[in-house]
Amino acid sequence: MKGKAFKFGDNISTDHIVPGRLAHLRSNLPELAKHVLEDADPTFASRVKEGDFVVGGNNFGLGSSREHAPLVIKMAGVSAVLAKSVARIFFRNAINRGLPVLICDTDKIDDGDELEVDLKQGIITDITNGNRLTFNKIPDAMLSILQEGGLMPYIKKYGDFQM
Repeated sequence: MKGKAFKFGDNISTDHIVPGRLAHLRSNLPELAKHVLEDADPTFASRVKEGDFVVGGNNFGLGSSREHAPLVIKMAGVSAVLAKSVARIFFRNAINRGLPVLICDTDKIDDGDELEVDLKQGIITDITNGNRLTFNKIPDAMLSILQEGGLMPYIKKYGDFQM
């Protein structure tokens, strides 16, 4: 995966990702995706391109268990979320929706840096500054889910979950 980093700070909540005032758009996810992260960066949805990355600090995705929060991030074109730490429910929802969440030290990534991520090797290369970061290897079961685009596409294809 290769794309640009959009850097956010600590404690980006599901309300930042999908503002509660837009709950009426939950049945129109493409429209909701046009507003993704607008409370954290009003220009994000208009600037993000297919393959880019959301880079957070600590406690990314905290708050309510809005299952559509990681989905609209993915629908906006984001290929992965990188953060120092992530709320457990956000992490699970993201994997189930086919959005990789990589736990790593994001301090050395700047907004706008060009990144390349190797999910299988657990390596993030910051092409802009030459830094190389690592993240814990993603278990094969999770990689399989991600490769199929999420848990539901995986189950539809294989009929069951294989460990």
